[in-house]
Amino acid sequence: MRIITVGLKERSYPIYIGNELNYGDIVRKALPKTRDLLVVSNDTVAPLYMGQLKSSLEQHDFKVRECILKDGECYKTVDSWMQIETALLQDGYGRDSAVVALGGGVVGDMAGFAAACYQRGIPFVQIPTTLLAMVDSSVGGKTAINHPLGKNMIGAFHQPKAVAAELSVLKSLPARELSCGLGEIIKTGIIYDQDFFLYLEEHAHKVYELDFDVISHIVQRCCEIKAEVVSKDEQEHGLRAILNFGHTFGHAVEAFLGFGTWLHGEGVGLGMVIAAALSKKRGLIS
Repeated sequence: MRIITVGLKERSYPIYIGNELNYGDIVRKALPKTRDLLVVSNDTVAPLYMGQLKSSLEQHDFKVRECILKDGECYKTVDSWMQIETALLQDGYGRDSAVVALGGGVVGDMAGFAAACYQRGIPFVQIPTTLLAMVDSSVGGKTAINHPLGKNMIGAFHQPKAVAAELSVLKSLPARELSCGLGEIIKTGIIYDQDFFLYLEEHAHKVYELDFDVISHIVQRCCEIKAEVVSKDEQEHGLRAILNFGHTFGHAVEAFLGFGTWLHGEGVGLGMVIAAALSKKRGLIS
């Protein structure tokens, strides 16, 4: 297991990366005084991993309830966000409770935003189940929902208490989801680390082969870079904007085609190509 720290003074938190992570122990360390947890997931991920997670949490004296959303970017809406808030209200959750996000970027963004809003902010923990979420969206505290007029335009900065990236869950992903993760991974190399980008040129194909030595290195390096950037500029007043490379055009593609038609990592990949082509046309790059 590898542990990376996002340094934000009193709001610093660990990112755990490995196989056979003890979810209950990780969440208990992050939330030592919490008893009530709402685990937010979707109807694709929950049947695969909810039972294992719930059992581990209950072994560490948590009382766990579930909120299962529909799967897909097209459900990253105010209605789904309200479903989470309603679950918290119906079960009488207080400020001493917390939310756990079990899923990809859509689940993580919505669960985090619900936690940020409920009683003006309760803690949450990220348990990402996609490559894209592990390398990008679960880290950094950006939470949001979509609007027909724009992606992620309604949200909040709300940092998690911990991130637990269990690499073995990537075995359940189709190749298209791995490609989405690679979109954000390649972006990370381009914006921040030439040596890492060159490593990806040689090794990226091994992600599809589920070479976990390669995947572990990639996830770790992406998290290290994002942690460094977020620690320097949490709320995107300067440096953190580099993490948006490819996203301006990518978000436009996603919104134009209808959220969910193209997956987020696919939009980012195309967005980087368009941004580079425009930069070349304007004489800003060779």
